[in-house]
Amino acid sequence: MPQKSPSWLDRHFSISERGSTPQREILAGLTTFGAMAYIMAVNPAIMGAAGLDRHDMIMTTIAAAFCGTLLMALVANLPIALAPAMSSNVIFAQVVVQQMHVAPATAFTIILLGGTAFTALSVSRLREKLVRAFPQPVVMGIQVAIGIFIARIGMITGGLAVPAADGFHFGELGNPAVLLCLGGLGVAAIATVCRLTGGLLLAIAVVTIAGLFLNDHGHPITRWPEHLAEWPHYPTHLLFAFDFHDFASHLGLLLPITLYFLISDFFDATGTMFSITGRAGILQADGTPTPSRAAFAADGAASMIGSALGTCTVSAYIESLVGVEAGGRTGLTAVVVALLFLASAVFWPIITIIPAIATAPVLILVGLGMLSHIFSMQDRAPEAVMTPLLMLLIAVLTGNFMYSLALGLIFYSVLLMATRQFARLTPTLLGLDAIFLFYLILTNQLGLGTSG
Repeated sequence: MPQKSPSWLDRHFSISERGSTPQREILAGLTTFGAMAYIMAVNPAIMGAAGLDRHDMIMTTIAAAFCGTLLMALVANLPIALAPAMSSNVIFAQVVVQQMHVAPATAFTIILLGGTAFTALSVSRLREKLVRAFPQPVVMGIQVAIGIFIARIGMITGGLAVPAADGFHFGELGNPAVLLCLGGLGVAAIATVCRLTGGLLLAIAVVTIAGLFLNDHGHPITRWPEHLAEWPHYPTHLLFAFDFHDFASHLGLLLPITLYFLISDFFDATGTMFSITGRAGILQADGTPTPSRAAFAADGAASMIGSALGTCTVSAYIESLVGVEAGGRTGLTAVVVALLFLASAVFWPIITIIPAIATAPVLILVGLGMLSHIFSMQDRAPEAVMTPLLMLLIAVLTGNFMYSLALGLIFYSVLLMATRQFARLTPTLLGLDAIFLFYLILTNQLGLGTSG
């Protein structure tokens, strides 16, 4: 019997080649979208601090997520979703616009120039040298640091870890929200252990529905919207709202901020894509989870598009790991996410009812899964073990991934010097140390040290 030839969809996205199916990719896209739909509510609230209208920001957030995710899907064929970055939006609104009194149009120009430099770096050979210069212990550190980082986010948003003066306290077990989060964690864990198809998406749905009937401080955990749909109206006044003249007039003040966005976005994207491609088993010819040139170019171009649409830096979202855990292996997963964001332009009121507490259990579980990488370490030398553990410790205590990466890399290089392993101190590695040392100094000088 002749073997059935693969469909155009299968051939284009290499679905069978990566051990997946169209159905699994669609389900993974739904799961990823469910885990990051909160950005449509959170990003407008944060950007509102820059004096930007909330509804305008909802539309720009959706447009930027759609364009960036679709670009990643079609150019790089990866199950990675993009949206306005949570660290970038805080710096954009609260530091650049509010504290430094930079006009939003000038701030959009900063994002554009940073994204342009990112894209130029992405298509150059320097990008590959920088990425491949990361030693294996640091790559391991990236994976476990992001794992603990995403689990930390889930613990906090789910109310299981409550910030206090002396650190964190466990949430009150008498609080219905805490109990609901624990219940969602149980559903997600059981679904994962039993290999239930769509189990993570089921956990999100169960918590969201249950939240309609449970109150937290007198309000329903899941709040039903006033309208189920709203006809979209794009804020055209934000399209290409750049002010190059003002940027040039304040070059000495704004150039360091532009460098901060460039370095932060490039290496944050590097860590995120390392983790996602590694978890998905999408490896280069040498067996490393090094993201492709196309992936970096798509991420950089997405920031340029985002600035033109009227929002902050657009970058790869770590919540994409949720879709990978659900079976996503190709760009078809990202296409589904992009189409759901497009549909959100009309149905965003009903979609944004998904509370943060509903995605928290999934984030915790995915984070724990990533921590298992540390058991596969082959190099047991002290410097190889201490580096990822230090990165994990910094990430969990500070919630700052970039500090974790910067200090971990410099720490590893210092240990190589101390043990006289000078042959492993390549010029590129030392160059990375210099970049991250500059980043730490710049971050401290600009007062951005608390930004994750």
